Amino acid sequence: MSEAPTGEARGAALAELIESLGFVQLDSINTVARAHDLILFSRRPRYRPKSLKHLYERDGGLFEHWTHDAAVIPMAFYPWWHLRRQRDAERLRARWRDDRRAGFERQFQVVLDQIRSEGPVTSGDVGKDEARGSGGWWDWHPSKTALEYLWRSGALCVVGRDGFRKKYDLTERVLETHLCDEASAPDVQATIDWCCDQALHRLGFATHGELAAFWAHVTPAEAKAWCMAEKTAGRLEEVAITGADGTVKPAFARPGLAADPALETAPCPRLRVLSPFDPALRDRKRAERLFGFDYRIEVFVPAPQRRFGYYVFPILEGDKLVGRVDMKAFRDADHLRVHALWPEGKTVWGKGRQHAFERELDRLIKLAGVSKVIFDDGWLRGSAQRHLG
Repeated sequence: MSEAPTGEARGAALAELIESLGFVQLDSINTVARAHDLILFSRRPRYRPKSLKHLYERDGGLFEHWTHDAAVIPMAFYPWWHLRRQRDAERLRARWRDDRRAGFERQFQVVLDQIRSEGPVTSGDVGKDEARGSGGWWDWHPSKTALEYLWRSGALCVVGRDGFRKKYDLTERVLETHLCDEASAPDVQATIDWCCDQALHRLGFATHGELAAFWAHVTPAEAKAWCMAEKTAGRLEEVAITGADGTVKPAFARPGLAADPALETAPCPRLRVLSPFDPALRDRKRAERLFGFDYRIEVFVPAPQRRFGYYVFPILEGDKLVGRVDMKAFRDADHLRVHALWPEGKTVWGKGRQHAFERELDRLIKLAGVSKVIFDDGWLRGSAQRHLG
């Protein structure tokens, strides 16, 4: 996030950006923009959602699977998901054998035969004679469960979205042979090496728990063993990281971190609105430790118990998180409505910062699909109100 948010945002340039991040989390909530779109937009304001759709569905540059959640991932990384697919197969088969989804294993061949005959399907195309409820997780019918299991374990690929509903096809029809050849897939130790090395490359420094959590493939114990082995070999060293509250915590880094020129490079000062699922904030404990930013998503919190709001966006300025804003795009009324903004800590929300915020909203409404911004009365909360006069 320290680089200036500028540059091309489609095709090869977009693929390069996603590879540098490692993955982009997908999310269906669209109060202003979907999480994956805002993650990319905050780094490249020229980004438009159709560019990701083209890269994913037309160009085949990405595949969809899980890290800590559903995400789009560079296609070149597909072999490294072999271990994840194996572990998901074992874990989900045990978890999903319950009354709500009973019988899903008997639908495997039925679903595969249907896709082989008809082509890509959504969950609405399978199990049409099975009872359906309201459509929530708890109402997955056996054939829907079979689709998800076959995707997570590798027999199927998600080839795109119809609205936000996944479309599934046979992996053998989607991927090049060298990508889906399970016989030549990386073994467990090679996968641990890759996951930890690539996570550390993107994080700069990390605890073994943070390395394990980055891709969510390997266990903390496996990541710890990797760190110890790399340290013994001289390829890793322990460093002391001072948090926002002054406390010091050990972490691992490649030798020479203290001399990295990036540490002396001033971050881009532009004020930016971030997705709650931005990679910079995805690890909530790490974000709180390093930035002093305590963030919890409150989508599933009953309204009277929310501290802030249903879907609140963090606000980044330079290398500081300076506030959070509750806002929503009302596309039928063609406006983005700012309900409330809370400056962080002792942040002064003066006229200069407000002007920077308004410029960011002017950029953001293009992504949101509206043409103007409206501020509710009393939108600036707490003692910060007095700073705008």
